[in-house]
Amino acid sequence: MTFSPFNPPDLPDIQGEVMWRSPSNIAIVKYWGKYGVQLPQNPSLSFTLSNSYTETSIHYQTLKNTTSDAIPVLEFYFEGKENPTFATKIEKYLQRILADFPFLKNLRLRINSSNSFPHSAGIASSASGMSALVLGICSIEQELKQNAGQEKLKQADFLRKASYFSRLASGSASRSVYPEAAVWGTSETVLGSSNDYAVPFSDCLPPIFKNFRDDILIVSKSEKSVSSRAGHALMNANPYAETRYAHARKNLTNLVEIIRLGDLEGFIKITENEALTLHALMMMSDPSFILLQPNTLALIEKIRVFRAETHLPICFTIDAGPNIHLLYPAQVSEKVQDFIQSELLSLCTNQYRIVDQMGQGAKQLI
Repeated sequence: MTFSPFNPPDLPDIQGEVMWRSPSNIAIVKYWGKYGVQLPQNPSLSFTLSNSYTETSIHYQTLKNTTSDAIPVLEFYFEGKENPTFATKIEKYLQRILADFPFLKNLRLRINSSNSFPHSAGIASSASGMSALVLGICSIEQELKQNAGQEKLKQADFLRKASYFSRLASGSASRSVYPEAAVWGTSETVLGSSNDYAVPFSDCLPPIFKNFRDDILIVSKSEKSVSSRAGHALMNANPYAETRYAHARKNLTNLVEIIRLGDLEGFIKITENEALTLHALMMMSDPSFILLQPNTLALIEKIRVFRAETHLPICFTIDAGPNIHLLYPAQVSEKVQDFIQSELLSLCTNQYRIVDQMGQGAKQLI
């Protein structure tokens, strides 16, 4: 997919600021393994969260006397402090997309970013962080276009572009720009689906799924011992890789129909299977690694026992980390909250959890 770059011969002396809040998302069918330039080996489906988000502001100001081979100039602050490591990552990313956003070489950028949740603890901080950054860059382009008297992108095209370039920064970030649910990766089951960008899936959700809750039970706030980037790379030599990709494609096809029918039992079965398959793949990598912790397994056991005893439609999923996402429809919230308080919080670090739910996607704040 290609986008026409906005490349004015000379930018006026201008400054401004944009700010986006972009949520994390939790994958139900997992993306684990990629090829080419950040393309997925299998399609994935995620729920967009509400309270787990990144807020990123970008102040921009025109630089004068730049050359054609200039690179973006930026300062980066995370949680109010300068972060040279993140700044270097963002500089490398901006250089990669400079041909598509050539005006960036004429700007000085001051970026401030903060999370509402622990960074690198398996809650897809890269999804919210990189999508917030890219949405800001796309908004700056919109403002510059408007100042130049050019037509801005329509909302659907704007979000597709943001999803495309978010994918280049972090695969799961492509899904975070959309409300409620999104699919990334080509699937015959989902009209318009693509490996290049995510597509919204909210129109296919029946009411029972639109009010889903997600209590994130924090087993650990520590940074993961193995990054998701390294984990994806290990899939290249995983002996079960091809079987996994076929399994994921089948699971997504089945899950799409299950969701459309409002089949909670079918949803629970695939959701938990996907979570455990993801971590089994990590254990079968070479070198192998384990992100689950003893309290992760204890929480899973309690959740399964509670479901068997009460027949309430609750289930778990796990991203690339030790923390449990407890998913359930709002109709059973009161009983589930009692269960969390009495049985689960004691297994969380400092009894910490994030109370979350299906979210409405990214939002521009400035």
